[in-house]
Amino acid sequence: MNKPIKAEIMSIGSELLRGEITDTNSMFIASQLPLLGIELQKMTTAGDDIKMLSMAFNEELKRCDLIIATGGLGPTADDLTREAIAISLDEILFLDPALEKDLKAIFIRAGREMPPDNIQQAMRIPSATSLPNPKGTAPGWWVEKNGKVIIIMPGPPREMKPMWQNEAFPRLKNSFPGDRIQIRTIKTFSIPEATVGELTMPFFKANNPSMGIYAKPDGIQVRLIAQGKGSDELLDATEKKIKQLLAPYVWGTNDDTLDGIIGQELSKRGLSLATMESFTGGLLGHLITDATLSSQYYRGGLIFNSELTEIGLEIPANVIRRKGPVSKEAAEAMAVSIKEQFSTDFGLSITGIIKDIKSTNQADIAYIGIADALGTQSWQQQFMPDRADSRERAAVAALFRLRERLIATKLLETTI
Repeated sequence: MNKPIKAEIMSIGSELLRGEITDTNSMFIASQLPLLGIELQKMTTAGDDIKMLSMAFNEELKRCDLIIATGGLGPTADDLTREAIAISLDEILFLDPALEKDLKAIFIRAGREMPPDNIQQAMRIPSATSLPNPKGTAPGWWVEKNGKVIIIMPGPPREMKPMWQNEAFPRLKNSFPGDRIQIRTIKTFSIPEATVGELTMPFFKANNPSMGIYAKPDGIQVRLIAQGKGSDELLDATEKKIKQLLAPYVWGTNDDTLDGIIGQELSKRGLSLATMESFTGGLLGHLITDATLSSQYYRGGLIFNSELTEIGLEIPANVIRRKGPVSKEAAEAMAVSIKEQFSTDFGLSITGIIKDIKSTNQADIAYIGIADALGTQSWQQQFMPDRADSRERAAVAALFRLRERLIATKLLETTI
């Protein structure tokens, strides 16, 4: 087994230290490093101070083989990452004519004149190779010196991720051909985390593959990690056994998404969907439209937040009077109404109530309704009182109920 490459991640920006934005870059990069067989030993956050930044880079260079930094590559006076690395490596920044040309071309295509301060984004040091940034103006750097590698990338995730995937990841794969780690993820729903742990307890004792259990918005995930020769075969055998233990709660693996699975089947069969939602404030529609094929099957949805609105949306007034706006009958009536109004094959609805956590320990309650050619069906869902969490979990639960309906009507096959 090769000696593991030790890496550290640094997120740069005083706005991170003030809590003004959340650092998602570090989590993303950390999840990628095991795929390269690279051992992450530390993550740090640094502010926009040239002395502190250069000291941080100096210390990291003593400890590790690889530094991956994000942020501080903009055109303003507090974007100091390039200068800090130059100081740490005792090199002089210079204006790269090729980078300057590319930078000016970006502004020409946008029909704007380049501000003078942007010129600093065309600076680099001799040991740095630029990494193209198709989503912004700041190129990244790949720096190699004294057996160490420093990668710097822009802070905005929409710029960082494409640069990582297209530039940094392939270079790292070629530069550090170590023992690769293979990862499989088994995704479940409607089963408690503790139950998953109990059923899979024997697999915790294995070192290869190792196993972890994680709670996510779309259910409980089991992650298997294997390393070395024969890792694919090890994962195949272990994955099969765990899926058998957790059936019928398994709904996907690896990069599967619930909206993607549902959308693929609806699109393939030429079926359509519309939604009506209270309680979730449009989150259900948002999840559905995240799928790349959503325009092929999703006709649209309605969002509301009052009883009077419900009555005005072709929901029988007697249902509201007799059972209330938060009930299984209301959810079913909403599903029927939206199906008819949008002339779709499926109507999917959510209605619910969020409790005042200060005055009660009662759970938040939501009802999910589905209407299709076979009739209607509804479910009650309960969540611990938390406004943001309950809304998200209700929207995800609605998609799972739609998946169950598709399986029950044999429109979707499930395999383990």
